[in-house]
Parts: sequence; structure tokens; C-alpha cells
Amino acid sequence: MDAKLLARVPMAEIKLLFHLSDIHFGLEDNRALDWVEREIAERRPDAVAITGDLTMRARGHEFAAAEKWIHALEVPVTVEPGNHDLPNYHLPSRYLNPLGRFEAFRDVVEKRIELAGIALVPLNTNVAAQPRLNWSKGWVTERALSDCLDQLDALPRGMRALVCVHHPLRETGTQGTALTRNGEKALAALAQREVLGVLSGHVHDAFDIMEQTAHGHVRMIGAGTLSKRIRSTPPSFNELTWDGEELHVTVRNLEDVDTPDMMIDDVPADATPPREAGEPVAPVGRVPRTDPPVY
Repeated sequence: MDAKLLARVPMAEIKLLFHLSDIHFGLEDNRALDWVEREIAERRPDAVAITGDLTMRARGHEFAAAEKWIHALEVPVTVEPGNHDLPNYHLPSRYLNPLGRFEAFRDVVEKRIELAGIALVPLNTNVAAQPRLNWSKGWVTERALSDCLDQLDALPRGMRALVCVHHPLRETGTQGTALTRNGEKALAALAQREVLGVLSGHVHDAFDIMEQTAHGHVRMIGAGTLSKRIRSTPPSFNELTWDGEELHVTVRNLEDVDTPDMMIDDVPADATPPREAGEPVAPVGRVPRTDPPVY
């Protein structure tokens, strides 16, 4: 933790949060997961936010492994579903009960966590079906946004919030089709509330970007992956510290690569390793030679 931060704020008042994403049980990086588990046991963060894609193919044994790992953490956890967590090969389950395979740990899925001065609030960016071919992309429904805003408006006066999503709320400006439908609308609504930032995953590289909306800026913070599906950085997670005034982000990784070298400067269309000129690449440049499995 930053020495200047500790000198300014008493340790008891600093909130430590771990932001994990895209673990992809079924193609998880066990060395990275064991390290994260040790970090959580030793550091005892006030909360852990996991922003989606717990599994690779939404299979029962993958969810069983995720449930075992999460329930062993012994700290408050909130989990956002990701597109990989919805059944892709059994359409009746996808339509009728898309989150059914979370049943063993449903208590932490889209869970709001309130700490002293800061809260983690969920916003679901997944839908069972979309009027476009690529169902892996995000979609913010009116119902999901309304539920998130109601939770934000119900927080105690003066409490700040981090909104947890899977898909970055970037709607345009990426190569290919739009990332998250209604993402701009969601960001504009969040800009009018006490939102410190939006925590996301999906693209497998970390980022920390200020996004302009019609109602002001919103900070978008993305976490990398803890799987073998790397994009341009080694496996990592984000360590967040909140001192009541500033939110600090450190990208933690086993190779001790500095945070600036672990971050991309824009949101890519997806987690596919960059192959074309102009695609965002982190300075560390850990691009795999061949594309890892997608499903």
C-alpha cells in the first residue's frame, strides 16, 4: 500500500478492495489463482468484486470449482455474471433460467456490499438473447439499469459507489460492432450519482479510463484475467484503495510488472489478442503467438 497514503489517512479508515475478473474455470491459471487466494488470506481485503466470466463454458464442473474457490475466501464477495457464464449450448436453460447454474453460491451473485463510506453496486450487462449475431457482447436493459439506479439512490447520503459490471460500458469507438448496447445511456445516468467508477472485465487487459458523458466524466476501471486466455498482459487482478478522497488502482501480477505497463489505453472490441495495427496493446506486450480458445 502507498506510503504517502498511509501517512495521510489512518489505516483503519482505508478500504482495501480486490477486483478480479475472467477467471474462466475450465481454462483457469492455477498458479495465479493460488497466489490470489494467498493474497486474500494474508491481506484480508474489505471486499472482493469478481466482474464476470467465472467459467469457460458454463458447465457444471466449472461452476462447482468456482463455488469451492469462492466459498474458501472467507471475505465478503460479490460476483457479476459474464457472457461465458450463461449456457451457450442448452438454449432452454439460457432462456428460462440463465443464472440457474449459480445456485450453489447465488447469495453472492449481484450482491450489494456496503462498507464505511463506499458501496459495491451491481449492474447486469447480460441478456439471454440479442437481435445481433454476437451474443457475447453486453446489453444494459431498462430493468437492469433501473434496479442499479434504485440501489444507488437508496445508499446513505454521502456514500460513494463502485458499480460492478461484466462488459465495459463503452458503446461506440471500438473496432467492429458496438460493445455494450445502452452503455452510453447507463454511463450518463451514473455520472449524475455518487459513483466513483465502474468496475468491469471481459477484455482480459486492465485499463483506467475517464469516459465523457453528457452529464460529466465517469471513471471506467477494467481488470485483467486470471485464466490462460491472456490478451496482451500476464494474469492479474486490481488492488483498489479508497481513503475517502481518492481511489487508487494497482494492477497486481506475479511478475511484478509496473501498473502503467499492465494497462491498455482504450477499450478493445473483445478479449481476442491484438493482431491488427491500432488495436490497444499494453506496454508489457505479452501477446500470445496463437489465439487461445474462445469457448
